[in-house]
Amino acid sequence: MTSRTPREPRLRLVPQTPTQRAAAGRRASAGRRAPTPPKGVAPQDELARRARAILADAVRLAHWAERTGTSPDAAAERAADELGLTPTQVREHWGRARLAGLVEHSAASAPVRAGWRLRAWDRDDTAALRGWVALFDAWSLARPAPPDADPGTLADVVAAVPQLLSVMQLSDGPVTGAGLIDLLRRRISELRADRDPAERDAAERDTAEVVRLLGWALDTLSSVGALTLHARSHHPERARLTELGSWAMWTKLEHICIAAQSPAGNIEQSAVAMLRGCANLTPGPARAEYRAWLAVRPSGPAVTELLNAARGEDALIRGLAFEALRVVGAPALPAIRAAADEPVLRPYALLWLADHEEGDPRDHTDSAHGVLTRAEETWLWVDTASAAHEHGADRVLLDHVDAAPQPSVVELVNEIRTCGHPRTVQVLLALAAAHPDPAVAKRVRRAAFQVHTGGA
Repeated sequence: MTSRTPREPRLRLVPQTPTQRAAAGRRASAGRRAPTPPKGVAPQDELARRARAILADAVRLAHWAERTGTSPDAAAERAADELGLTPTQVREHWGRARLAGLVEHSAASAPVRAGWRLRAWDRDDTAALRGWVALFDAWSLARPAPPDADPGTLADVVAAVPQLLSVMQLSDGPVTGAGLIDLLRRRISELRADRDPAERDAAERDTAEVVRLLGWALDTLSSVGALTLHARSHHPERARLTELGSWAMWTKLEHICIAAQSPAGNIEQSAVAMLRGCANLTPGPARAEYRAWLAVRPSGPAVTELLNAARGEDALIRGLAFEALRVVGAPALPAIRAAADEPVLRPYALLWLADHEEGDPRDHTDSAHGVLTRAEETWLWVDTASAAHEHGADRVLLDHVDAAPQPSVVELVNEIRTCGHPRTVQVLLALAAAHPDPAVAKRVRRAAFQVHTGGA
């Protein structure tokens, strides 16, 4: 069935297939102009060349894994011998390949499949840059933290690093180690005071641990090519963003500035509040809000917060949470694979995974038909119909019928009755009240009554 509404609706109810997303992406990109980078930022082809150089061994390893069908996790010695690397280097570069989205994340014994970035790596600068940015966003996973680190202080340091990087980008020059330590301590004090005012001075008491973890953070960021580091003994003396790091942080700050100037301004809000603030935005401005919200948070905690929002009772928030997770990209992959085992999140997670594995829509024209079973499609239809009922109007709910997997209302109603969604009755009653055909409305009301009473 085709949509009765020719324009793009404010309320997006059904997650798009990769093919639909491709068409929307082409329309959006044709109608907007990317902001101009500041003077001194290298052109995109030069940035892509640097990204390819940083990830060269990860790309070699990913190609080897795809060619042999073997995960280096299970054959590190073999991969090391054939590629001229050490087993330690194999493990490091394989981790980078996964964080950069070059391969699909899978168990050590499962066959390896290439991601779209690996397939487009040599011919598409965008693929190289997106892969490096995914690695940069997941920097805290690129190198293990000290095993004896205090978990609370470690989490605070990871959360504070984006602000340090922003200061480094805005300073347009090297930042001293003493300055970074001072910035980090102040930011950690702010984070702890937000949780508990009594913790405001806690960063002063564990300065040695903060300095040690700052060294780990800077070393890790340096290893992924985000900054250059000059150290003396075990302490950072000064650090400066690389051209790639400066470009990535400029992009993030640009997203924040654009969103801060918008009516929504949801950067400081919780995930649920941010998503509610985006509910009435069209997809383009909504994505700008998602990017801004994500830019000031470490990717791991942000993904967790978005998934927790998706687990709530509001189906509209659930759908918007997965739209925001599409902006996250590869760093969200392990968490969303795990979420696919949860019945409430499964249809959204499977569509996200299909979209992610299809990769750049420009490279694919296949549909996502077959990603969901018919029962999962029906459950998803009811979930999104409940969003239409609660947040939309009768017209929106009727238009949503066109997105159903069934060719007729009769078949739709018959399958809704057995889908097991907790809001089936409410959706059927709302559909009966909105439907203009009295006979159809009567049939739908009867189905709602039967579901309510447990009848056949």
